[in-house]
Amino acid sequence: MASAQPLFLRACRGEPTERRPLWLMRQAGRYLPEYREVRAQISFLDLCKHPELACEVTLQPIRRFGFDAAILFSDILVPVEAMGCPVVFPDPGGPMLPQPVRVPADIERLRVPDPAAEMPFVLEALRRVRAALAPATALIGFAGAPVTLASYMVEGGSSKNFTLLKGLLHGAPAAARLLLGKLADTVALYLAAQVEAGAQAVQLFDTWAGMLAPDDYSEFALPYTAQIVSALRARSVPVIVYVNGGGTLLERVARTGCDVVGLDWRIDIAEARARLGPERPVQGNLDPCVLLSTPEVVARKARTIGAAAGARGHIFNLGHGVLPETPLASVEALVEAVRDLP
Repeated sequence: MASAQPLFLRACRGEPTERRPLWLMRQAGRYLPEYREVRAQISFLDLCKHPELACEVTLQPIRRFGFDAAILFSDILVPVEAMGCPVVFPDPGGPMLPQPVRVPADIERLRVPDPAAEMPFVLEALRRVRAALAPATALIGFAGAPVTLASYMVEGGSSKNFTLLKGLLHGAPAAARLLLGKLADTVALYLAAQVEAGAQAVQLFDTWAGMLAPDDYSEFALPYTAQIVSALRARSVPVIVYVNGGGTLLERVARTGCDVVGLDWRIDIAEARARLGPERPVQGNLDPCVLLSTPEVVARKARTIGAAAGARGHIFNLGHGVLPETPLASVEALVEAVRDLP
């Protein structure tokens, strides 16, 4: 008889499962016509702050594809705004932070916000999603990891070379540690509040930590990510740490204490499992661009990854988020192929 625990959560803990769980990063997004219909009426940031609509778009991919986990629709910069660093989202365009944080006085002004007081819309959206989901479908909360959030705050938006952030890390390490420490405190409180509101697992997105040299990751990323993971231990929820471009950092990522290591597509999943050890669950790692091909190619690539990863302790996902131009037929083919994996 199948366990009452959701399949996704059992896989996160390395337990045997009757099949491979599947969800996709950015599974609620512009590739879905129903999402585009909602977005036509509201800005991105306002959508994140409207619990009823955030709940609706979180549920859309679950209704359409039956993924094994829902991940809250929000943005990693929501807590950055609550810390006192304004964020704007030009439409179209990536995030912009018009008051970047670059000197000690900027960092000292930042606060560690109370999630219930300053981000109640996130917690209300989580409560709504959890109430609407079937018990078998897990709910994932998330946040950006400190280095990634710091990159936006220091650079003032997205960056190619992260020269300003790296200048702070290497040129003013005490100030950098103050910023990273405030971010770690903020994220730990934020994720704990998400768990209280109904999240059954959490993912830390360290989208830009892969730009760090291994020793710099150990100095400026690992301790603060480990602090967050440790703070969540009492909550008894699995923690996934995803580092984009993190193939050279796998062993260091594992030392954060996370339950699951998220993998991008740049590393062979069999190699990752060998390096991490068979007891460490992994998540990933199909290249999102494969979904721009044909259903036949999608199914073949999914089978290759599934065979290389092995069934136990593998959560199937992309190596990064779903691209806006992704055909629905490709996602349908992926769901079918993963459901058929041994």
